[in-house]
Formats: sequence, structure tokens, C-alpha cells
Amino acid sequence: MRDYDPAGAVDLHGYSGSLLTYGLAVTALAGAAGGRAPERYAVRDLVLGGIATHKFSRLLARGSVTSPVRAPFTEFQDAAGAAEHQEAARGEHGVRHTVGELITCPFCLAVWVGTSYVGALALAPRAARTWAAVFTVTAVSDFLQHAYARVRG
Repeated sequence: MRDYDPAGAVDLHGYSGSLLTYGLAVTALAGAAGGRAPERYAVRDLVLGGIATHKFSRLLARGSVTSPVRAPFTEFQDAAGAAEHQEAARGEHGVRHTVGELITCPFCLAVWVGTSYVGALALAPRAARTWAAVFTVTAVSDFLQHAYARVRG
């Protein structure tokens, strides 16, 4: 691994821990789902889940109201408009830094959230769809709020 990053700028150990945790979580989810995983997924579930995953990941990663969840792992940088914060991961290496990077990146969080949603479709489809409906409705509302503000000027 030293050949990859001789300067030690990339926290390969932290990222390895994240990958291991994700792999263990997926394995546990697959084991819990057993034979209940659907052979295929309905397009409506994927669209609903995709929109909900986007909204929930963005809320976790950037939302002002969710900043207490991120605070142990991040440092506030600046307000980012529309009830969002810009934050940076604490430290340079280690678990705290790695978690900080993960929870400030909506793209990174989306993998974990999307995996959870798809797993929940196998284990508790009604609850999964209810969760997805709430965050999809919220995402549509947010879009309309922004559109309305632009139209109003």
C-alpha cells in the first residue's frame, strides 16, 4: 500500500475499515433476507427509492438540522444555503476522519442508504415503501419550494 500513496495523503486504513464494515453489513443483510429477496424489483420501487435515497442522503450529509449527528466527526465551515451546512471531516486519518468524510458526502451516503432500502424491501417492504414515500414527498416539496422561489424572484 505504500507504493500507492508514498506521502500518506490517502487514509487507506480508514477506507479499508469502511469497506469492511460495508461488506459485513451487506453480508448480514443478505443473510437476514435469506430467500425473501425478490427475483426482480418493480420500477416504481426503484424510482421511489432512488428519489428518497437522494433526499435522505442529502439531509444526512448537509442538513442544518442533522448537524448534531455529524458534529463529532466534522467541523463547521460555512452555511451553504437552503438549510444546509458545509463541513469538513475532523483530523487527517483514522475512524473519526473516515466517518466524517462519509457523512459529509451525499454520494457516499447514498450507497449505504440505497443498500439499506433495497434490503428493507426484502425484509419489510411496507415499512421500506413508507420510508421512501415520506422522503420522496419531501424531495418533491423541496423542488417545488425552490421553483416557487425562482418564479417569485
